Amino acid sequence: MLPTGRNRVLTRRFIKMIETRADKVAKLWLKEVRQSKYTPTYHHFPEEELFERAMAVYERLGYWLSPETKKEEIRHFYMNLGQRRYHEGFRLEEVVMALILLKRYLWLEVLSEGLTTTNLELYQALELNNQVVLYFDRAVYYTIVGYMEALEADQKAGA
Repeated sequence: MLPTGRNRVLTRRFIKMIETRADKVAKLWLKEVRQSKYTPTYHHFPEEELFERAMAVYERLGYWLSPETKKEEIRHFYMNLGQRRYHEGFRLEEVVMALILLKRYLWLEVLSEGLTTTNLELYQALELNNQVVLYFDRAVYYTIVGYMEALEADQKAGA
């Protein structure tokens, strides 16, 4: 749940900043996954598709972090993501690294803005960080679950 009262204002400002700069942040993420030794399958995957995938997370950050968004929705989205990545031929560790990098570039953008100059702003940024970390932890977990379900289904089918 997002912070209440006064803290919510800056939290929303951070989220809005990321959503409005989604294009910039997604491009930085894209460059990293296309070059990182930890994500070799991403080097050969269509750039446009990868970019759209990053944008889907960044543009909807406020929605994903909203208290109205049910955990079940996040679970469903990321289990499907894990299954799709398995069928697309990505290795599990690459998918997890891509999610970690999504989170990393989000925070690099927040920090580069310099919005945390007062103790209150720093506290609010930490509150938002807690929400983002929890969100990405769930994303990683459910992606792994979905990926492993797809792998096990293939193994049972004899693929």
